[in-house]
Amino acid sequence: MALATACAVIFGTADFFGGLATRRSRVLAVVVCSQLGGMVLVLALMPFLPGIASSGALLWGMASGVAGGLGIVLFYRGLAMGKMSVVAPITATTAMAVPVLFGLLAGERPSVLALSGVALGLLAVMLVSREPGGSGGLTLGPVLNALASGAGFGGFFILLKLAPADAGLWPLVGARIASIALAAALAVATRRSMRPAAGSWRVTIAAGVLDMAANVLFLLAAQRGMLILVTVLVSLYPASTLLLARYVLGERLSSTQIAGVGCALGAIALIAAS
Repeated sequence: MALATACAVIFGTADFFGGLATRRSRVLAVVVCSQLGGMVLVLALMPFLPGIASSGALLWGMASGVAGGLGIVLFYRGLAMGKMSVVAPITATTAMAVPVLFGLLAGERPSVLALSGVALGLLAVMLVSREPGGSGGLTLGPVLNALASGAGFGGFFILLKLAPADAGLWPLVGARIASIALAAALAVATRRSMRPAAGSWRVTIAAGVLDMAANVLFLLAAQRGMLILVTVLVSLYPASTLLLARYVLGERLSSTQIAGVGCALGAIALIAAS
């Protein structure tokens, strides 16, 4: 489960950079350019993690790319509209719930210890979702964006898991082709520029590269473990997003959110020990 834990840390960092980028540039411009940065990384890694380029690998990957592409557009839009410390955890809660339900329906049966970690992980995400000072900072738009985004990310995780185990990184190539095409089509349809604003290039590319690095780790972890456990660990990524928002942006964390970070660490320990 070390791969899934590392994936969570990198996902959280990628979302932090993505949130910064959307505050400086248009959402679709950030999505297109960050996804291109991720494509460069996955192509560079292909010789080191080879696989069979079957139609199944590419099609499952492209399906996951559509789900993930919609998820990331909505997620970045939510980050641009609301507080990073609220949007990211709500998205993660939904992204966790969808694959967990799918895994249970598909017949996955984790141990009692692992299920305890799953429960603690869900509690962790709920705690870090609490807005400091009450719910007055929550507005409907960012919350709806976060819920829809989480559903898209959950679908992304499920569809990647369904790709052939011998596919290597080819599902991620298919996913990036689909997500870039989707974001570009949305930009053309809405007549939005796909060029990031001046000064946002570095943070945009950093978000895309980190996001792809996390996707690689998730794919490797999902090929080796149960979807339920891998997804729960990965969905703890808001802890790192929160800590970065706290120490870089100065966003205030409540004692409840700090307790949530502690629960996240406990969930990791329980699942890793199972």
